[in-house]
Amino acid sequence: MSVIAVVPARYASSRLPAKALAEIAGVPMVVRVWRQASKAKSVARVIVATDDERIAAAVRAAGGEAIMTSPAHQSGTDRIAEVASKVIADVYLSVQGDQPFIAPADLDALAVAMRSDASIQMATLATPIEEPAEWTNPNKVKVVCGADGNALYFSRSPIPHARDGGMPKEALRHIGVYAYRREFLMKFAALAMGVLESLEKLEQLRALEHGYTIRVVKSVAPSIEVDTAEDLARACAAAAESTR
Repeated sequence: MSVIAVVPARYASSRLPAKALAEIAGVPMVVRVWRQASKAKSVARVIVATDDERIAAAVRAAGGEAIMTSPAHQSGTDRIAEVASKVIADVYLSVQGDQPFIAPADLDALAVAMRSDASIQMATLATPIEEPAEWTNPNKVKVVCGADGNALYFSRSPIPHARDGGMPKEALRHIGVYAYRREFLMKFAALAMGVLESLEKLEQLRALEHGYTIRVVKSVAPSIEVDTAEDLARACAAAAESTR
């Protein structure tokens, strides 16, 4: 089974402008993502899919591969589907450009899930939430799962809600990495945006709203996801600490 990792990276970002090029210890964030994805044993090729020549230039200067895609795409999945129309593989891993420390083992865990169960068309990662501040932060996406390991819902709100108060021990944070089989990816990208996706601004809800399932795989080594300036400061601090 051939596996390609694609890093969708756009220049515009409402919460953190030009975050793909934000430097972490002197290295553009998108380059860090590309380097981490390249270490995954299951991945044969890593491609950065972008709509901006500045991002493409930064990736190529670091020795990576970048493909220019349409600026009209509304989501990372749509951008990856354009790459899939040109580069053929069995499975595509979508590694969001705001995951500078994504563990290669997490990408391998997704690939293993896809290899071991042919019924899985789409999979993603999640990790237990330990901090109440993260639990209530709308920039951190939460997910609830059924007994079969498939996602029931993703939300920016704290779910599941504990009527008796407090953060439930079952609280899970979604990690923005996905695996798609090629046929499903092309089908998914052609679906109309649903009400839930438009409200929460979460592309994965498009799949659930149209009746498809998403397998949730436990993260092997959860890492910092950069959504805000505060997250970027934490990432820079973590990078500085790792070099000491």
